[in-house]
Amino acid sequence: MSLQAHNTSLHPNPCGGKKSCMGGMIGVLFYTSLALLALGCGGVRGALPAFGADQFDTSTPKGLKTQGSYFNWLLLSTTVGAAVGVIGFVWVGTNHGWWWCFLLATAGCVFGFSVFLLGNPFYRIQVPVPKDSPYLSIGRVIALAIRNRKVKLPENSEELYENDTNKSFTGKKLTRTRQFSWLDKAAIVPNGSKPSEICTVTQVEEVKILIRMLPIILSTVIMNTCLAQLQTFSQAQGNFMNKKLGKLEFPAGSIPVIPLVFMSILLPIYEFLFVPFARKFTKHPQGVTQLQRVGVGLVLSAISMGVAGIIEVKRRNQSRINPLEPISLFWLSFQYGIFGIADMFSLVGLLEFFYKEAPIGMRSLATSFAWISMSLGYFLSTVLVDSVNSVTRRVSPSKKGWITGLLLDDNNLNLFYWFLAVLSLINFAIYLLSASMYQYKKEDDGLLTTEMASTATSIATVSASGNVELNEDVKG
Repeated sequence: MSLQAHNTSLHPNPCGGKKSCMGGMIGVLFYTSLALLALGCGGVRGALPAFGADQFDTSTPKGLKTQGSYFNWLLLSTTVGAAVGVIGFVWVGTNHGWWWCFLLATAGCVFGFSVFLLGNPFYRIQVPVPKDSPYLSIGRVIALAIRNRKVKLPENSEELYENDTNKSFTGKKLTRTRQFSWLDKAAIVPNGSKPSEICTVTQVEEVKILIRMLPIILSTVIMNTCLAQLQTFSQAQGNFMNKKLGKLEFPAGSIPVIPLVFMSILLPIYEFLFVPFARKFTKHPQGVTQLQRVGVGLVLSAISMGVAGIIEVKRRNQSRINPLEPISLFWLSFQYGIFGIADMFSLVGLLEFFYKEAPIGMRSLATSFAWISMSLGYFLSTVLVDSVNSVTRRVSPSKKGWITGLLLDDNNLNLFYWFLAVLSLINFAIYLLSASMYQYKKEDDGLLTTEMASTATSIATVSASGNVELNEDVKG
């Protein structure tokens, strides 16, 4: 991208009224660059949360406590990096050319990779490499369950197949649960079957865990749809607002730095003040559970959309009364700030939840679910805008959609924001139902879940004194 931005012969010709003028080798270079960027970001975002969390020894109270803090610091480092990009790189690109911006980003990637390599002797690799891909394991369980669908399921769990020497086994054995019992048929041992043709109870339970996570994942898609709309329309609003801060003019492209600043300030406050305070009342190592944290984020995202609608009414009214004196750009900090706090709660909660609940060999896959939810939210945002415009165009007296055209004063962006707020509240209600029905994983060693580990001290006591028997299923 740096080379293409620098070399004018690799730039596309002026479009001349066409919808797109990207084609030929120029288009191939551009889209190849984007594909490589997406591939690299996908690898880092998918592997980094799980890899970093694996560096902590959770068999000790200190390791368990600091592992929870790690996810907060991971988000803080990401936030600081994003703030540098939104402010510094945008300024460089605007004033000195985008090829300099891309070149600096390339240098940053090389530096980060070098630091990562230097740390190699100190990394603590806890998890053995699985024999099979998680996708193959999931497909195998489902295929065997379908093949054995007519076979009667035994009442006694001991009649199902479990082999301690299974080479594909990468973690602790999981106890059989009653949810999604049709999958248990993958562990039935029919006459004449070979062990290689049967799944273990643990492999079946791993698939069940991923299925239980699906409602949690889907419940956060709407929040990411709101994020996509906020980023898009807030910048459009900023173009019609007063961008001056004293003698400085704040570029509209740097508006997303507002939630990043809020998060950079609030994350240390959350870690050093809120968590110790909440821990005194909840007795939970991280102050609140991961699912509670996600729930707070979903509520705040709905509030952010409601506030965004109010700010848009104020902006539009002022623009109609006196277009030469628009309101300040920093009115947008209210909606962005609230959403930044929502993201702080939900994203960290999701990453920690997926990491701790996922089977050991599938942790990188599970932590990727948070980013998959974000991707789905961005795709859904486009569909949502088109759908809302299509419906409102038919039912409104003016026969115009809520958000059609570039002139925001002629649109009803405030109504769209409030629609997203209502949609977010409905989504939160669905999330509450999903979270209350979620059944945490059970391991054979008696340590069922991090939710059951009320404090780091109690976990140390359990480890020292022996196993604790809990007969009933644990529900969130």
